Parts: sequence; structure tokens; C-alpha cells
Amino acid sequence: MEEITQLGSTQPQGREGMIHCLTIVGQVEGHQILPEDNKTTKYEHVMPLLAAVEESEEMKGLLILLNTVGGDVEAGLGIAELIAGMKKPTVSLILGGGHSIGVPLAVAASRSFIAPSAAMTIHPVRLNGVVIGVPQTYNYFARIQERIVGFVTGHSSISRERYNELMMATDELANDVGSVIYGQEAVSCGLIDSIGTLSDALDYLHNEIKRQAH
Repeated sequence: MEEITQLGSTQPQGREGMIHCLTIVGQVEGHQILPEDNKTTKYEHVMPLLAAVEESEEMKGLLILLNTVGGDVEAGLGIAELIAGMKKPTVSLILGGGHSIGVPLAVAASRSFIAPSAAMTIHPVRLNGVVIGVPQTYNYFARIQERIVGFVTGHSSISRERYNELMMATDELANDVGSVIYGQEAVSCGLIDSIGTLSDALDYLHNEIKRQAH
């Protein structure tokens, strides 16, 4: 599958184990099929790949490269839960943008990095298509939102109060509710662990692999 590739065919000198690279870009596609001209990451491809990496004796760590623009909330949360439940070292690196469901995907890893120029967009859950305006619908939205907030705050250092403030801000986005935060700001508020580049992410993984091996 195109979403996952192996970094190198031999073990680097002085380093222990191989690393797999998973790219999650564009929209996370779930049960609803998106148009062919949309860049998508299909959750039914990613899920078995994560299981294969966790079970592999050769693969010792997982690098997740993120540049998302949203997608299916349920599919994104499912992938995030799988990543968070892995015993092998995992690291995420946000490049360009981490929009909507990209936020829980980023914090699901053991360690999260964001490129200095990258941004994260935080906003309430939105659904496309016809929405039935009844109390049950609003309750459904609230429960999905609570699941996302709980996951993000449970896997990062940001407080629930600060995350809700960013999510409900009215002065950040034109004609919308939410916030866009950039590299250093994402680290300062506790959402992401560190500013970093590809080499920082790989160094973390190799150090964790070495630590687990001994």
C-alpha cells in the first residue's frame, strides 16, 4: 500500500532495528468514499498496516508524517487509538498542517514533533450534508466532541480549558469558529511535545529502540 514504506533495506551502522514510515495526508477517508480528485488516506489501508508493524519482529519503530485537511472523525479516532495502543516506539511529525482530525493523530504517538513552519487547526466537529435539527443531533455532536477533547487532553499536556478556548475562539478564523496555532505556539500550550525536523524524529525513535533493546 502506498501509505507505508520501509526506511532503508539494511540496518544503519550503530543503530538497532528498522523503522516504518506511515504518511497520513489529505483527508482521512472512512465509510464515505470521497471523489477521486481528493487526496485521501484510507483508514482500511492504515489499520492493518499498524497491526503488521506492531507484530513485525524486524520493524522496531514507527514514524508518522502528518499533513491533513480533515476527514472522517470516527476513522481518524480509530487510527489514533491504534497508534496510542502500540508498544513499539512511535513518533509523529507535523509538516505543513494538522487540520481537524490531524490533532488527535499527532498526539497519539509516544512523542510528537512539529516543524517550525507547520500549523494546526483546531475547531469543533462539523459534518457535511443534511443535518436533522433535533435534540438528539446536538447531543450526538456534543458526545463526538467530548471524545476528541478527552483523547487529545489525555495524550498531550494541554489542559481541557485551554483546548476548549482554542476550539471555540471566534476571532481567529474567517466565517468559522476555531484557532490556527503554529509550531512554537503548539509546543508552548502543551499540545505538541517539541519543535523538530525529520532528523529529530528519527533520533528519538532510534534512541527509544536502543533503550527498549537493553
